[in-house]
Amino acid sequence: MTGARRDGLYLLLLGSIVFALLGSALESASPVAMVDFKVVYYSARCLLQHGDPYRQIDLLRVYQEQAGGQPSDNPKIQQIVTQYIYLPTAFPFTIPFALLGFGLAHVLWMIITAAGFIFASYLTWELGARFAPTLSGALLCCFLAGSELLLISGNAAGIVVSFCVVAVWCFLTNRLVAVGVVCLALALAIKPQDAGLIWIYFLLAGGVHLRRALATLAVAAAIGLPAVAWAWHVSPHWMAEMQGNIAALSAHGGISDPGPSSSGSHGLSAITDLQGALSFFRDDPRFYNPVSDLLCGALFLVWAFKAVRSRWSVSSAWLALATIAALSLLPIYHRQYDTKLLLLVVPACAMLWKEGRRWRWPALLVSAMGILLLTDLPWAILIQVINSFPLPNKGWGGQLILAMQVVPIPLVLLANAVFYLWAYLRFDAGEERLPHESAL
Repeated sequence: MTGARRDGLYLLLLGSIVFALLGSALESASPVAMVDFKVVYYSARCLLQHGDPYRQIDLLRVYQEQAGGQPSDNPKIQQIVTQYIYLPTAFPFTIPFALLGFGLAHVLWMIITAAGFIFASYLTWELGARFAPTLSGALLCCFLAGSELLLISGNAAGIVVSFCVVAVWCFLTNRLVAVGVVCLALALAIKPQDAGLIWIYFLLAGGVHLRRALATLAVAAAIGLPAVAWAWHVSPHWMAEMQGNIAALSAHGGISDPGPSSSGSHGLSAITDLQGALSFFRDDPRFYNPVSDLLCGALFLVWAFKAVRSRWSVSSAWLALATIAALSLLPIYHRQYDTKLLLLVVPACAMLWKEGRRWRWPALLVSAMGILLLTDLPWAILIQVINSFPLPNKGWGGQLILAMQVVPIPLVLLANAVFYLWAYLRFDAGEERLPHESAL
């Protein structure tokens, strides 16, 4: 082992220790601990009791019976827990936890989340270390050390992102492909909004990757369709009820409203959608939704055209995945915990750093900006700094403080998406000598 690889591993280990210890400590002290795990746990409990998990009154009954009417749960937490918005395809993964008591189930969920995310970070480092081991270790150390919200909230994004990274590693290294297929299928079943565009990349890449994508879809259907049938039997109107829950959460001023008047889209666990930044200029869905769709749709079409028309290579795959990891977080509802998908940016950054010549510093700047700003701990510190500014709470001062909270995250994601898309488009232009395929 070279000194650079050893240093990279030490940095990865340091970040893993901070993530596990600090995340566990903050979870035990947080008044909103495991709020997102409660969402999937009590909905699965409700289904097991033949209740309708998409009807708030059924889910509230199960929650109050099982949780004992926790006095610390304010109305906002109760709304989050009792308005279920996951697809029924997530139940095959969450029901085994619902068979356990909440205490054991949430500890097991935390262990799986922490172990999976650390393992996914190691696989990412292994791929990035082929180009720049110390740089990859440093980026991942910052990424891990700032991702405590995964353990505090218990959101399924930590597990889903880990599944996605394992699948990408399996497919691009051509090892344990069956494991990769199952992992990506589970990710699609639990949170298709996180894994969907990664799956689409392999679908568009053609050849053996097309066959793997179709196999993934078949496995996802085998996992999810029985759960859909079960949900339809218990709740014939689950689709309309789920849409109603989404609408209630996203209503003007609601928890998931991307606009500046939202009661829960800014600060910690901020919404990452481009609509959030656009709403600062005009808080009207008729403005920010079509503008966001137009911009993100144009970037996606350019990316998809490149993926279909270009000759596949491992190097181009890293640039394509880095692009789509950032772009997938912009057009529809995502929160800060979903930005862990930016793990897929690290190998692309390391690749450009080693052999991209004039790309290396822009790649490092854009990637580091995403990692340092979008991870939970640095963002929490920045929020505290912003709120401590001696500015008036109304008028121009209030608008400036709000802008510093709602605009940076979507813009940093957009910068990552545009930069890596540009690098992806220039890959075949012969202007840069990117890594030889023998590197993997």
